[in-house]
Amino acid sequence: PGSKVLEPMKYAKVAMDASVSRRKVEGCILGVTSLVSQCLGKGENVALVLRDVGVLLIEGRSVQMRFYLDFLEKVSGKRNLEKAAFRVPQLLKMVVSQTVPIASLTLSGRVIIFP
Repeated sequence: PGSKVLEPMKYAKVAMDASVSRRKVEGCILGVTSLVSQCLGKGENVALVLRDVGVLLIEGRSVQMRFYLDFLEKVSGKRNLEKAAFRVPQLLKMVVSQTVPIASLTLSGRVIIFP
């Protein structure tokens, strides 16, 4: 619905940026998406850790993205982030430390973690 446009994955660009082959990129992405799909199909909770960005948590029908503070500061600037957090304190619920145990972010304490 709406005007959302799906774009195909740019495997060649990802491969070039990561200095690996396109085939390796395709295999990794397809492998991870397949495993996540299987886990979700079995009703498992899933945490997809996005290095230097944050954690995508899928627990039951709930999906939430928790961002690392360093990433948000790089994207928005420390001053802008402080202003936004002051105006909308709920934004702080989206921030997570890179040292926190991933399972502690879930209601059940059980999660399959994908690096």
